[in-house]
Amino acid sequence: MKIAILSDSHHKDDLTLEAISYLKTKGAKYLIHAGDLIMEENLKILQKSNLPYIAVFGNNDYNLVQYQDRYNIKKEPYYFKIENFTFKLMHMPYYLNSDTNIIIFGHTHKFETYYKNNTLFINPGEICARNKPLTQCVLLTITQQQYIVEYYFKKPYTKDWQTKQFLYNRQTNEQ
Repeated sequence: MKIAILSDSHHKDDLTLEAISYLKTKGAKYLIHAGDLIMEENLKILQKSNLPYIAVFGNNDYNLVQYQDRYNIKKEPYYFKIENFTFKLMHMPYYLNSDTNIIIFGHTHKFETYYKNNTLFINPGEICARNKPLTQCVLLTITQQQYIVEYYFKKPYTKDWQTKQFLYNRQTNEQ
């Protein structure tokens, strides 16, 4: 199973579309956005991706509440399942207790991933390249034995994505 994970698009709908398109070429079958979409155009991109998607409201998404019935955007923390895995999705990193298999958050604009207490934690960084000159996203692959977190990053409006891979054995806390 492969899942595209984004956060903090802000006003960069072009970078949001580019990241989703790229992650789809890498085999993404699901799409998760950890908030701060800011504008309806970003929600339309999620919807038009032709992937099952879920998003949560970020602290800058107050103007998107009017669209919650039109798009699959929820209040945080939002719990859901994909196949046999439980997820907790939030924008603000306030609920980081190990009560699901996978916790996805945003807000800090910094990529991070770790595996603790049998829970995988992921912040995909920022799409918008606001705090650093990088647009960032993640492709999560879940296998029988491992979580494979592929962190993708590049300078905005350049061609080539770079990647770093993080492997976590689902039976131990080793990386």
